[in-house]
Amino acid sequence: MIEKALSEGRGLGEGKLIQESTMNLSNKARSLRKNQTDVEQLMWKHLRNRRLFNYKFRRQFPIEPYIADFACLELKLIIELDGGQHASRINYDDQRSLFLKQRGFKVIRFWNNDVIENTEGVLEAIRLVILETAEITE
Repeated sequence: MIEKALSEGRGLGEGKLIQESTMNLSNKARSLRKNQTDVEQLMWKHLRNRRLFNYKFRRQFPIEPYIADFACLELKLIIELDGGQHASRINYDDQRSLFLKQRGFKVIRFWNNDVIENTEGVLEAIRLVILETAEITE
């Protein structure tokens, strides 16, 4: 019985740890969606419902072991919004971006104050990246 379970990829609980960590990440993402910052709400207002070139964005999207602020899977584009706490976490953010880039994602980052003070400029920068990325994928 155990040999059959192992040969079918089930058994002895190997999948349970992966499933639990994924569920915890999903729960955390769900919590982040429910408790958005004001800046995330502002950005989501412009990204939701395919408002930018008819591309679908997801917010607080889990990409194991991280959660992307906004992700367009079709373009493999991630938008990250960074608050003041990120100034002291530059190495972590660089490592995270490298991890995502190695999986084929393009990561663009904006400071929260730029989103608030220059929303149209940030949106224009995102539009340009979308046009460039869409052109490459076609």
